[in-house]
Amino acid sequence: MTDDSPRRRFRRPLRLTLMGLVALFVILQLVPYGHAHGAPATTHRAVLEPAAARIAAGGCMDCHSNATRWPWYTNVAPASLLVVNDVKGGREHLNLSRWNRPQPLLDEVVRVIDGGDMPPVQYKLIHGDARLTAAQRRTLVAGFRALYSADPPPTRDH
Repeated sequence: MTDDSPRRRFRRPLRLTLMGLVALFVILQLVPYGHAHGAPATTHRAVLEPAAARIAAGGCMDCHSNATRWPWYTNVAPASLLVVNDVKGGREHLNLSRWNRPQPLLDEVVRVIDGGDMPPVQYKLIHGDARLTAAQRRTLVAGFRALYSADPPPTRDH
């Protein structure tokens, strides 16, 4: 007599599924993308006023400068793949370590800060200091206004 209980019937597929997920996780570790954490050379560092610089250090600089902090989880796929992709995109869009290169217009920077689009949700989930208050957003916006006024970067052709 065989035990055909629902529990026994699903045990083998569940075990196979778990083994497949573990195998996928191991294979992902072999993907070369996401493990290189180098940074391009800093060519001209943007200098925000001190209050804005403190806020930017917690909420902006990991993706928008070459001074990225790489915690342990950035060496484990799939997190490594996602983080490297976010950093690459952030540096391409706005890079405070290459201020002599074209940057977005001040209005766009202000819009994403004021609108809460930056830092992105996935970053705020892990980095508590990146959850900016309204006052911190105002300070950061004021810092970027002062930066663009004192040391304007080249602008992109739109």
